[in-house]
Amino acid sequence: MEGYRNASKHIAVLAFPFGTHAVPLLNLIHQLSDACPNTMFSFLSTQQSNNSTFRKNLDKIKPFNVWDGLPVGYSFWGNPHEPVDYFLKAVPANFMKAIDAVVFETGKPFDCLITDAFYAFGADIADELNIPWVALWTASPRALFVHLDSDIIRHHVRINGPKDKPLDFLPDFSSIRIADLPNGLTSGDIDAPMPALLHKMGVSLSRATAIATNSYEDLDNTVVNMLKLRFSTFLNVGPFNLVSVSSSTVDDSHGTLDWMSKHEAASVVYISFGSVITPPPHELQALCEALEECEFPYLWSLRGNPEKQLPLGFLERTSSKGKIVPWAPQQKILEHPSVGVFVSHGGWNSVLESINGCVPMICRPFFGDQQLNTRTVEVVWGFGFGLEGGTLTKKGAKKALKLILCSQEGKKIREKIRVQKELACKAVRPNGSSNENFKTLVKLVS
Repeated sequence: MEGYRNASKHIAVLAFPFGTHAVPLLNLIHQLSDACPNTMFSFLSTQQSNNSTFRKNLDKIKPFNVWDGLPVGYSFWGNPHEPVDYFLKAVPANFMKAIDAVVFETGKPFDCLITDAFYAFGADIADELNIPWVALWTASPRALFVHLDSDIIRHHVRINGPKDKPLDFLPDFSSIRIADLPNGLTSGDIDAPMPALLHKMGVSLSRATAIATNSYEDLDNTVVNMLKLRFSTFLNVGPFNLVSVSSSTVDDSHGTLDWMSKHEAASVVYISFGSVITPPPHELQALCEALEECEFPYLWSLRGNPEKQLPLGFLERTSSKGKIVPWAPQQKILEHPSVGVFVSHGGWNSVLESINGCVPMICRPFFGDQQLNTRTVEVVWGFGFGLEGGTLTKKGAKKALKLILCSQEGKKIREKIRVQKELACKAVRPNGSSNENFKTLVKLVS
């Protein structure tokens, strides 16, 4: 508790403990802790999330656990949405209880509240404590915009109506279709816990002292400028993978980087569908058949048992071409010159890491903002593709792989993403837009 006794400021940080939300938030808090002297940050999340997010003790950032909402004796049966629904029933009471406990334990009242933007109740907590509220949006500015305008979108289109209707009633959204929107916005159960949470966020976010995002201004400039008109302080302070504190040692216990170094430039297919979802068996089989017929070298980060999940004999037949591992240092892999294409779920962190590595994308989205990211990557930014029909087929995967790795169009796509990398690097340099926005954030927090 010595750090708390000597601190002049105490900041509460409320994380969303699912997907990859907590890690970008911790990256931002890392940066703020370096920039804010005599400040302690209390990071509140579930025990499971904290255990995976905090790999070591940090001097000025201390994790505290909140109740995850799970019933006693709960067993996970594979539905990734179920723990989220239980957790959302527990908020905000679990956070309020933890906040009181942290203040009691440390003897320090809070001076500022930083939360995941999902938490609309941050506005009420900040008002009750009479402190500023900073919300971090961890996805794309375009995804934030559709949640802010969900009522307008619902007014223009029917719930569960035609999927091919374009959002041409929103500025700079004419190439985006209803089908590209997150489930629960105009389709599915709009009153389910997660869509309801996001709708409340869209209504309440204007009460925040500032909104920070893991993006940079030149990536989606028109949308960013529209968001600046909505909020008193809207700050692009990313990409975090270019500015965050990183360890000098890389965990590569499976030897992926050495394996990559044995291959030609821009020749390897890197495959990872994130930490939550694995494609269904028939799609895995289609991807395997495409890889086998194309004969491209591949590196696959695959959760679970490959021998049980992949077609019989695939591992043996492609052993000289491919490598499958349970985990890989994704950012370092995408920075490696041998990678030619990234087959991904289209999550926002993966998009930013692709830009950082100048690697074109082939996206197979599953839920959340992934379909919107996929469509934006393909038709707005032009540095990747979705798949025909939205799922993995042998024909569709082969076509996309060959287009990126073997054609002139693939070279043009790589050039487009290289331009974005230059803009991202410019943003985080001294006097760059993200760097200047971060200075503004530091002043607000400290």
